[in-house]
Amino acid sequence: MVGLLKLSQHKAHGTSLVAVFFTGFVGALTYGLQGSLDLRAAFFLALTAILTARFGARYAHSLPETSLKRAFGWFLFLVAFLLLLKPYLAPRGLVQGEAVQDLALLLSGAFTGFLSGMMGVGGGTIMVPAMVLLLGMPQHAAQGTSLLAMVPASLVGAYTHFRLGNVEERLALGLVPGVFLGTFLGGELAHFLPEAGLRLVFAAVLLWTAWRYLRPFSPKK
Repeated sequence: MVGLLKLSQHKAHGTSLVAVFFTGFVGALTYGLQGSLDLRAAFFLALTAILTARFGARYAHSLPETSLKRAFGWFLFLVAFLLLLKPYLAPRGLVQGEAVQDLALLLSGAFTGFLSGMMGVGGGTIMVPAMVLLLGMPQHAAQGTSLLAMVPASLVGAYTHFRLGNVEERLALGLVPGVFLGTFLGGELAHFLPEAGLRLVFAAVLLWTAWRYLRPFSPKK
């Protein structure tokens, strides 16, 4: 939306959250049909994400576009790096015990909700690494669970951006048919990949996206 349609960063974030809502809904249904959902984890993640999504959206509205782009790029780079090191850092999960795991999910949900509202992204960038690295959850289940958890949080963030004038309504509606088709096909394709392969693909997408956001700020020769 920024590169091709020349939207401002703020409007791109707000409009994308509308698409994130439908992505979460269709994606969670697709992963659920494959048995790749953890309803308990999704509940705890969503519980705090709903509360912080609004604050993230309002915070983004006050930031300059360059700061948003740079912060988003470096964040994605860090997350991708941690995912690639997962077999060495946390083969069975770093957090043990149900109570501690629930607390980790609540904190992850709070951070994710804020980040989603600020950056206009889904929960995968935080929730998936948190569940994979901290809880040792399989990659497929982590991705399905994050999609479900982000349905209510993205709705709150999208509504807040809408109130701030950061949603292009006609463009958002135009994205929905493609989101439905792409999310269903992506969810089905993910289950043809082994866990390690899916994690590598996920990390590669994050690295490519991070590079796209950081590239414009590279020093010119």
